[in-house]
Amino acid sequence: MATRLGLGLPQNRQYDIGKDVPDVARTAEQIGYESLWVYERALYPEPAGQGLYGIEGLPWPDSYRNVAEPLVTLTLAAAATERARLGSSVLVAPLHQPFQLAKALASLDAASGGRVIAGFGTGWSLDEYAAAGIRPIKERGQVLDEVIDVCRAVWGPDPVRYEGRITKITSAVVGPKPARPIPILLAASSRKALTRLVDHADGWLPVGMGVEQIATQWQELQDLAAERGRPEPLQTVLRVNADYQAKAYDGADRRPFQGSADQIVEDLVAHASIGLEEILVDLQATPRDAQELKDVATEVYEKARAAGV
Repeated sequence: MATRLGLGLPQNRQYDIGKDVPDVARTAEQIGYESLWVYERALYPEPAGQGLYGIEGLPWPDSYRNVAEPLVTLTLAAAATERARLGSSVLVAPLHQPFQLAKALASLDAASGGRVIAGFGTGWSLDEYAAAGIRPIKERGQVLDEVIDVCRAVWGPDPVRYEGRITKITSAVVGPKPARPIPILLAASSRKALTRLVDHADGWLPVGMGVEQIATQWQELQDLAAERGRPEPLQTVLRVNADYQAKAYDGADRRPFQGSADQIVEDLVAHASIGLEEILVDLQATPRDAQELKDVATEVYEKARAAGV
């Protein structure tokens, strides 16, 4: 079975969100992409104190200076499309009030006819946690657990009841309900996070850092699922943060998914061989505008399918 392909929506500052998101979403669906994706970056510290991913001295990418809110972006895409699934890779769930996030995702799923994929992660930015003001970053795992539990409760039958550290629902009718059970996928790499995924989520959202690393993590996750007696298969969507360039990159230091469309497709072929169900290709960082993004997305899709992805 061919690997499903998804496309990252244009959220960065070179795009006109109101015009370009519906345009790119509509075009991607016509090209053949089966899903459309957003990511979350709430702010850009200036001057940057904490490094990228919490690693001292590692600069934040300039593209993070202006990132459109993910659920607003998905809503614009939902209104412009009919079939493509609508996913987040990822929403930094602990930056959101759990009840309101559950309600927003349910409303979007109802409005789109059951197309939402809720991809959650815990994030790493001290500044984002301070700005959101939900709970301190040291409690991010506990908050993620509550977000998952609140979503399941709110999306389930009425009356909804829930008693948590942040959320207290005595007994209430909460609608609209999702059109179908919304799958919850998690970004996870540590043993603790992978265990949470196996026990409480529907699937995994890895990031494409190299074939060997992803293949090893995927095997670890499958082994853990077997060890813990999980009966249902895990959904998988690999995020590819592509660094597209018009000309082939000929340096020996080429990173995965860096270079021309042919080089990106070469890496897609290698990663598809691992056996993951779906690959999300985010091409938005380097194109100058939406037209160039659409052109690159078309070229990558057609060459990937021709190569057997």
